[in-house]
Amino acid sequence: MATTSTTGSTLLQPLSNAVQLPIDQEHESPLREPCCGRLLSIRKVNFVVCQLFALLAAIWFRTYLHSSKTSSFIRHIVATLLGLYLAFFCFGWYALHFLVQSGISYCIMIIIGVESMHKYCFVFALGYLTVCQITRVYIFDYGQYSADFSGPMMIITQKITSLAYEIHDGMFRKDEELTPSQRGLAVRRMPSPLEYVSYTCNFMGILAGPLCSYKDYIIFIEGKPYHMTQSGANGKEEVHYERTEPSPNTAVIQKLLVCGLSLLLHLTVSNTLPVEYNIDEHFQATASWPTKVTYLYVSLLAARPKYYFAWTLADAINNAAGFGFRGYDRNGAARWDLISNLRIQQIEMSTSFKMFLDNWNIQTALWLKRVCYERASFSPTIQTFFLSAIWHGVYPGYYLTFLTGVLMTLAARTMRKNFRHHFMEPSQLKLFYDVITWVVTQIAISYTVVPFVLLSIKPSFMFYSSWYYCLHICGILVLLLLPVKKIQRGENMLEKIQLSRSKKFDERENSLGQNSFSTTNNICNQDQDIASRHSSLKQ
Repeated sequence: MATTSTTGSTLLQPLSNAVQLPIDQEHESPLREPCCGRLLSIRKVNFVVCQLFALLAAIWFRTYLHSSKTSSFIRHIVATLLGLYLAFFCFGWYALHFLVQSGISYCIMIIIGVESMHKYCFVFALGYLTVCQITRVYIFDYGQYSADFSGPMMIITQKITSLAYEIHDGMFRKDEELTPSQRGLAVRRMPSPLEYVSYTCNFMGILAGPLCSYKDYIIFIEGKPYHMTQSGANGKEEVHYERTEPSPNTAVIQKLLVCGLSLLLHLTVSNTLPVEYNIDEHFQATASWPTKVTYLYVSLLAARPKYYFAWTLADAINNAAGFGFRGYDRNGAARWDLISNLRIQQIEMSTSFKMFLDNWNIQTALWLKRVCYERASFSPTIQTFFLSAIWHGVYPGYYLTFLTGVLMTLAARTMRKNFRHHFMEPSQLKLFYDVITWVVTQIAISYTVVPFVLLSIKPSFMFYSSWYYCLHICGILVLLLLPVKKIQRGENMLEKIQLSRSKKFDERENSLGQNSFSTTNNICNQDQDIASRHSSLKQ
């Protein structure tokens, strides 16, 4: 495997030297050694090459180890071994943390039992991740968060905690106590050690995720049949019939094209528009307010393609292996967005803070909702943002971003409930409202995430002070001066729709005999579609 150290394999060092990858501006520091730049470059090269290898392995996996040709045992073994190989290639012996975290969490599940294991697994997995992040940041390499071993650990932590809650829901709680989505994702038996490590460390998601539910992963490995639902002749009766597995080739090609464009933008535009320039003394002293606002938006816009590249490539890898199929739409077209992590068009056209967050890092948002927001006994929004900050890492900038995010979310929600209904008619007024809310949302998002990029307290406060904390002040004034309006009718309607559709899916599950995606994915699809429509009504 070539010489491997704590920073991973150096086999690709010649390629790294030849490519000369640009170093992210946020990682440059006069305190760092010149070799750190080269180290960052080889880490990036290792990551990209391993993901490309995973893409080829995924095609091979689907072609030669398809569920119709081999047993689920072999598929689990191969997926796990390939995943561990990629982890050791990229991160060296630090990859052992993946096995230690997963192994101890599995022991906790077995020893503690289904009644309380979800709490212990949550505390241990998140605590272990935090300790690793503290050690890496404050002992070894402050400012180095790109392509390090804690990235995969973040995804593994999501999987460990999600599965623990799903087993608790499925094996301890009563069905009537569960929400429709919890009922659909509930796991009814304890996974074997092989199934567990395959789920947490498979080659399709070991480096960049995305998170998927355990139930969906097992369905993929075991190769359950796909079903399509179509209206009957009378327009009411539903007909279920089995379909052959669709080809993911078109979806994979489309996502690889997005990856190529995103990588091109990252290597060209991103480094010419550094976020740090927002706190440059000369820029702050000479630039007009329109210029500051414009550059803030453009610089944060230019910082997003690297995330688009990494997440879309990860999605394409899973699709190439045959994983990520959501089902068929009403027209019979296959949908390969079951575990997609972002919707670029919706992100860039967001007209509310919530709309942006719902389409950015989608699987993490669902994880936060399932393990925190839905289960929080008080202040679910604040608890969810706080958990998100802890999960992301220990840089002070993360906490400053998420604290600001809580304020912006609550203020935006209050504004929307107080004013949006005045702008629904006529269409010209609605268009004006959409344009204004798009501008405000993009500026607010950019303003909020600057500390997330700058990482440290001092530059973050330099930025906010240069803006006179204006959006913080506006948010506080909104919450103090505007009445808090509760739209109970809409929320009750949403709950009734979810419950009625849940009953339909439960009946469908019984009739189809636990077929693939019959409950889990359909309920999640409906939840997301309902939530999306409900969100658009509240914007």
